[in-house]
Amino acid sequence: MSQQIMPAIEGWFTIGEEPALVGQRCTKCGTIVFPPVATFCTNPSCSSREFSSVPLSRTGTVWSCTDAHYQPPPPFIPTTDPFEPFAIAAVELEAERLVVLGQVATGFGPGDLKVGSSVELVLEPLEVRDDTQYVVWKWRPTSEASGS
Repeated sequence: MSQQIMPAIEGWFTIGEEPALVGQRCTKCGTIVFPPVATFCTNPSCSSREFSSVPLSRTGTVWSCTDAHYQPPPPFIPTTDPFEPFAIAAVELEAERLVVLGQVATGFGPGDLKVGSSVELVLEPLEVRDDTQYVVWKWRPTSEASGS
């Protein structure tokens, strides 16, 4: 019996061969926001409250990165026991120029990244519950970034 794969946060990203983050675009001025939970346009000169869903760039460049040497409090779900530090990257999306924060893919740390490094969005398992594998997005250095 195979496990069903589901996003850990419904509506924030797609799953499949080419997963993508999902943002909201203001139907009046075109401002894009992520995560897709806006109730009003974040553009101060726009008063719209209408949005459409839009897939965001799957690639971007590292704007900043660090590592977490402590286990965050709930609702964080650790994937290892005992806790192992992980890297976090703020990535400027290629087309939207929007900066999105996320963990770095397993096996990569801050030493594998530098400001301006190219990364791509990938999915990794978070947890399994009731025969369903829940996944989250992470940033993985591209071959350009790693020099391969």
